[in-house]
Amino acid sequence: MYTEEKQKRLKLLTLLLQRAVDTSHVSVSEQIRCKVLSDLAEALTERTEEILEANQKDLNTMDPKDPKYDRLQLNNKRIQGIADDVRNVAGLTSPLGKIVYEYDIQPGLHLKKITVPLGVVCMIYESRPNVTVDAFSLCFKAGNTCVLKGGKEAHYSNQALVKIIQDVLIENKLSSHWVTCLALERDQMPELLKARNYIDVIIPRGSHNLIQYVRENTTVPVIETGAGVVHAYVDDDFDLEIAKAVILNAKTRRVSVCNALDCVLIHKNSLQKLPELLVPLQEKNVTIYADDCCCGVCPELLPATPDLDGYEFLDYKLLVKSVDNVDEAIDYINRHGSKHSDAIVSNNQDHILKFQNGIDTSTVYVNTSTAFTDGAQFGLGAEIGISTQKLHARGPMALEALTTTKYLVTGEGHIRF
Repeated sequence: MYTEEKQKRLKLLTLLLQRAVDTSHVSVSEQIRCKVLSDLAEALTERTEEILEANQKDLNTMDPKDPKYDRLQLNNKRIQGIADDVRNVAGLTSPLGKIVYEYDIQPGLHLKKITVPLGVVCMIYESRPNVTVDAFSLCFKAGNTCVLKGGKEAHYSNQALVKIIQDVLIENKLSSHWVTCLALERDQMPELLKARNYIDVIIPRGSHNLIQYVRENTTVPVIETGAGVVHAYVDDDFDLEIAKAVILNAKTRRVSVCNALDCVLIHKNSLQKLPELLVPLQEKNVTIYADDCCCGVCPELLPATPDLDGYEFLDYKLLVKSVDNVDEAIDYINRHGSKHSDAIVSNNQDHILKFQNGIDTSTVYVNTSTAFTDGAQFGLGAEIGISTQKLHARGPMALEALTTTKYLVTGEGHIRF
């Protein structure tokens, strides 16, 4: 039996979701959409101090040594970056109403397939307040309403950002329900995950445990934005300086993000170069775990344990292992990777081609840092997540991934016999 208090909470949740559905059916011109997003970018910049104050309340509840601290933390530069991403989205071509194809089924009977919004998109995410703005801007540009369930660790930050978004919507004479920020009790989550009459798709973004929980407990279609277990394979013929730069950047640019490097595989014929390859990482105080072969040439490394295969560190830690050839590297990555981002550092074009074709991952890099796996870097304006599945969308997802299609059939009194 539900308590009276829980019944009230569930009634409120249903009301909020119904308003999101109703709002998703409202027609808004592309001109107005662009203006709202441009105004939002300005508002984020103008209200930076307000955002930072809210963010500090969240930071005060988290240990600075927690890898999620960096994901949670906002500063002037990061807020400016969020605002710039909103401007980029505003300037993109609308993904709506595009003709996928059209033709005459028979004389006078015309079929057209066009792009349309998904409807109501629910984001469930952890400790990354930038997702709040990215999700809204992309959903709004693509004609969707956005329902947000952020983690409790970013509660104040998310509330402040949504307040700014809603203020901008109201200033433009639009419903504030284009974005809804849910602060749910734990016992309401099952109801949200089963709200298939209101929500068209759920996009979980965060830890492996969060994504698995959503996938296993929802009746709503899910687009998975999986954890990033990222690998780089160093071949037997490679440029040492390129390898040092790529691996250092992929590992240490931001250790808490999903495109950060977790494992380096090195060809056994290249082991003599391993000490020099690891110097930049050691200077950054990266803790390195290694197999017996790698420890043989670098005795200072820590012995690796089997549980580190396929482990996402989100920290200044790295696994290094030796392989006999490119085929073994491919096999290892396909068994232990998360289908997010993987790289090869090589001068051998045959090995590069084999790696590109053999790796089952959303984004494959050649002599390049995996840090580029990002919607903004790919020219998508921003991203709502990085899909590691194969249906509907894969890799960095932005406007196109937030649309579906419908058929328009026009005739002249045609009937089917």
